[in-house]
Amino acid sequence: MARGTLYNKVWDAHAVTTLPSGETQLLIGLHMIHEVTSPQAFDMIRERGLTVKRPDRTFATVDHIVPTTSQQRPFADPQAEAMMQALEKNTRHFGIEFLNLESGRQGIVHMIGPELGLTQPGMTIACGDSHTATHGAFGSLGFGIGTSQIRDVLASQCLAMTPLRVRRIEVNGEPGPGVTPKDVILYIINRLGVKGGIGYAYEYAGDVVDRMSMEGRMTVCNMSIEGGARVGYVNPDQTTYDYLAGREYAPKGEDWDEAIAYWQSVASDPDAEYDDRVVFDAADIEPMVTWGVTPGQSVRISERLPDPSAIRDSGERKAAEHAYAHMGLEPGSEMRGIPIDVAFLGSCTNGRIEDLRAAAQVVQGRKVASDVHAFVVPGSMHVAKQAVSEGLHKVFMEAGFEWRAAGCSMCLAMNPDKLQGNQISASSSNRNFVGRQGSTEGRTLLMSPEMVAAAAIEGRVTDIREFPVADKEEVANV
Repeated sequence: MARGTLYNKVWDAHAVTTLPSGETQLLIGLHMIHEVTSPQAFDMIRERGLTVKRPDRTFATVDHIVPTTSQQRPFADPQAEAMMQALEKNTRHFGIEFLNLESGRQGIVHMIGPELGLTQPGMTIACGDSHTATHGAFGSLGFGIGTSQIRDVLASQCLAMTPLRVRRIEVNGEPGPGVTPKDVILYIINRLGVKGGIGYAYEYAGDVVDRMSMEGRMTVCNMSIEGGARVGYVNPDQTTYDYLAGREYAPKGEDWDEAIAYWQSVASDPDAEYDDRVVFDAADIEPMVTWGVTPGQSVRISERLPDPSAIRDSGERKAAEHAYAHMGLEPGSEMRGIPIDVAFLGSCTNGRIEDLRAAAQVVQGRKVASDVHAFVVPGSMHVAKQAVSEGLHKVFMEAGFEWRAAGCSMCLAMNPDKLQGNQISASSSNRNFVGRQGSTEGRTLLMSPEMVAAAAIEGRVTDIREFPVADKEEVANV
């Protein structure tokens, strides 16, 4: 078993007891909730006459159902309005801080924790959403949980869990042109498979990860769940500390110095032992695009689509055949040149300020193809304000993109933003499942924000390496 890793240290520090089931009762340091998965959990604790154990360690926001166009209340969708009202009632009744539309701090639940400094190294974090793994970028353990587990955390601030194995994934060397953190994680999932991480926590490391910004690390950890892992994390370092310094809920003064010492202590030891190690050469990674209906069904942009008959595993072969039937693509063809109908920039994977800056460099001075519907959805109000202050919204709107309000939007289409019929979407989100973006016939191609932006301009999938982009200075403060 693994020993001396960050996972082991944080797990042991939060272990309360071993339950008769053999599971560990784990103390949860931060509980994030939103409007979709919390109503039933609140009803459950009311039925039992319980209350919220630590409302001071519980924070709420609205993201999945919130419209990104008109946010006037009541919402046009009665179900969305009902969910909003339920969250308002529950947070008010139990004394939970609600980062709502009026607060100016609303956003996708996995983004506001880091923005506010709530997410810190060495923490255990839970949320009723699978992409809670995002928080692992800070050297914390982020667990996506179900409704009954939300109930447990609300009532006890604890969670019953079975320990995981730890796999260290190193990416070393110099990535080639056009390679982003999104490409790195798509490549890892492609190589290890969508089920490869089952039973594991992924520790991301190596030269490439060490050089990533916090926003890039969040992108990588965010998609750990797409590779089957329950947890993904990066050891905290100076990049982590610099990001957190001065944020609203981050420690201050002497508390900051004490926090740094603790954060350094939870990092994996140099001689830590792992259950498995995998090493990748960054030179092998190119801009990636998904062609199928799982994040693992992807290719480097220079590759041709795989032949299902060459896949040995019968389950994977059938999955590939199903994907080709749904996507209307042919084995051996190229991804370059495939026409798109929709370009979506946003999501908890790639809706941060760095993502918008990178995409703006691509669209600067250009126009969206006439037959493409392109729109930008900042991941939070904070990101939206920052983008506007830098003039990025003007760059996008002048190019023909719609500039929207913060929310999950078309990442999962629990709101008005949906694909229609069999439209093809170039998307910076994290899942390309059938029906994920609102239409059971819709087709989703996952790629980096830069690749989405280039596809929007050209009207088809484009190799970003062959697409000249503006300098950062040309885009900033236009």
